[in-house]
Amino acid sequence: MSTVHVGLADHPYDILIEAGSAKRLGELVSSVWSRRKIMVVSDSNVAPLYLNETCATLEKAGFTTATTVIQAGEASKTLTGAQQVYTELINAGFSRSDGVLALGGGVVGDLAGFVASTFMRGLAYIQVPTSLLSQVDSSVGGKTAVDFGSGKNLIGTFYQPDLVVIDPDHLQTLSQRNLVEGYGEVVKMAAMSDHPEFWQLIQTINAPEDLLTHAAELSQFAISAKAALVVDDERDTGARRLLNFGHTLGHAVELLRPDTLHGEAVAMGMIAITELCEQHGLTEAGTADAIRDRLQVVGLPTEFPDYSIDQLVTQIRMDKKVKNDTVVLVTLPKLGQTRLYPVALADLPAFLAK
Repeated sequence: MSTVHVGLADHPYDILIEAGSAKRLGELVSSVWSRRKIMVVSDSNVAPLYLNETCATLEKAGFTTATTVIQAGEASKTLTGAQQVYTELINAGFSRSDGVLALGGGVVGDLAGFVASTFMRGLAYIQVPTSLLSQVDSSVGGKTAVDFGSGKNLIGTFYQPDLVVIDPDHLQTLSQRNLVEGYGEVVKMAAMSDHPEFWQLIQTINAPEDLLTHAAELSQFAISAKAALVVDDERDTGARRLLNFGHTLGHAVELLRPDTLHGEAVAMGMIAITELCEQHGLTEAGTADAIRDRLQVVGLPTEFPDYSIDQLVTQIRMDKKVKNDTVVLVTLPKLGQTRLYPVALADLPAFLAK
């Protein structure tokens, strides 16, 4: 088993990575929680595959389980979705001494974490992410949120889990598209990382099936890199903002084209911002091509949609990262180096039109 320790001063916790760990989840949860009621939150895709097994291993370890199954998809990550889980917690008589366990991908993790952070002003919670995207990204760092109106993640909290358990075997049941989209976030972390062995690992991935072969290694590298930034800047006011590489333009794509998956949007956003930065002299020539090659070998899209400058600026203005009429972009001077680059909204059209 590989362990990544997230050494936050106020709430340290471990991320455990091991094939087959889901089968002994009750034992692992017992290492951090006393016996209690656990609300297992899952979705309509994951529950038929893993919910019964999860509850059985928890109950074998002496826990009492209740379940909430939301409809799969981003449309459930709303205040209405949160209300569904709140209602189940109330009906099952949960108290502040009980816990919430998220079993699913990023939507389940974000929603369950948000509910745990707000119900009775806070229940303990644990993440068991089942998609590559959630394993390497959204389950790490304590950001919880729901969407509101036309904005993504507009209502949320910083709330750390007590434990994250990652079983690479869960990836075996993903569709190829859902497996591959998570790799967009892995390539992002590798392009940013100053550890050359991470990019060397990325260069060995040449087909979707390679993601399954190297899942544990990819997760450990990506999670370790993200955890270091989270420990340095838990509240996302400084260095943690570097994790937004590819996200400002990527989130615009997600809003303008709702059928785009998050990792696909990040892939397109990374290439678009890196090409722009090469044109502005902010990034070493050839960097975009190097990243594009690693995305395309697994089938991720890299061609940015032909949106107008006005469409993009309108979406970026709603981005929660905009402060004082300025958006802070993340650039790569070259592979392995990162930089925060503020652009005033008034200057953004000219920057994007380069």
